[in-house]
Amino acid sequence: MDTHICNDRYNAIRQAFDTPWPGPLASGVVLENACLKVVIHPEDGCRITSLTAFGQELLRQWHPARRAFQYGSFPMIPWVGRMAGATLMFNDKRYAMPANKPPFAMHGMACFAPWRLSERSQTHAQFDFQLDTPWPWRGRVSQRFSLEADALALSLTVETDEKAFPAAAGWHPWFKKWCGPLDKGKPEESLQLSFSADWQERTGADELPDGKRIPPQPGPWDDTFGFRDSLAVTLTWPGKIQLTMTSSGNTLVLFDKQPDAACVEPLSGPPNGINTAPTLVSKGTPLTLTTRWQVEKL
Repeated sequence: MDTHICNDRYNAIRQAFDTPWPGPLASGVVLENACLKVVIHPEDGCRITSLTAFGQELLRQWHPARRAFQYGSFPMIPWVGRMAGATLMFNDKRYAMPANKPPFAMHGMACFAPWRLSERSQTHAQFDFQLDTPWPWRGRVSQRFSLEADALALSLTVETDEKAFPAAAGWHPWFKKWCGPLDKGKPEESLQLSFSADWQERTGADELPDGKRIPPQPGPWDDTFGFRDSLAVTLTWPGKIQLTMTSSGNTLVLFDKQPDAACVEPLSGPPNGINTAPTLVSKGTPLTLTTRWQVEKL
């Protein structure tokens, strides 16, 4: 790996979320069983760059025109989505974060540095990431991947080294609307989403939830949904594959307004929730978020 190029892109993504991005630069970590194959690139935001189920690719792939937040499935830590004003408010203090999509700080810090591989087997891997500047507190994040017979289980854990701080976590997968090699196919074969949310977060003029809950609205979506109990979403590629996503979180962001892919994001809380409804991480009390993606051949 060219370290100079790598450092340049890590610094550039702090300045502009749509900066040119070279994609995965090294060999990925591969987990595989009879049903599933997962490729993870720790230097590329610890992103799943490929997820194949029964030989069919489910995730939008990188190519030279893609930007950092436009492919694969990447974690968002220690905040998710847009942070209002690129400012974190905590204990009556203001902390400036990189405004890489002014006026927002976008999608957390997973792409700010490489992750370290700490455990690995044929069906399991763990990666670690140090929280440091520009984050005001020292801490660490671990992301675990485990293949079951017919499912991929993921977890994110955010811990502090010393002082308590607010945090949020989640995943930002780009699922292809037509699985396999095609980016376009027959309308009747395109991805279908099914879920039963308890509410939808109303969006304000600043594109963020405004704190009001409304009944879930029909798509197309660029919206945030809430669940009182368990979060569950079914993704169906008709006649091919069904993926059931569950999560310990209670927030789901859906974005399906692009022609070839849709985002289905399980989160610990809504965008800007680190300011409006944060989880407090303290010594001995980490934030842990899990999601499980179970697949079935149709």
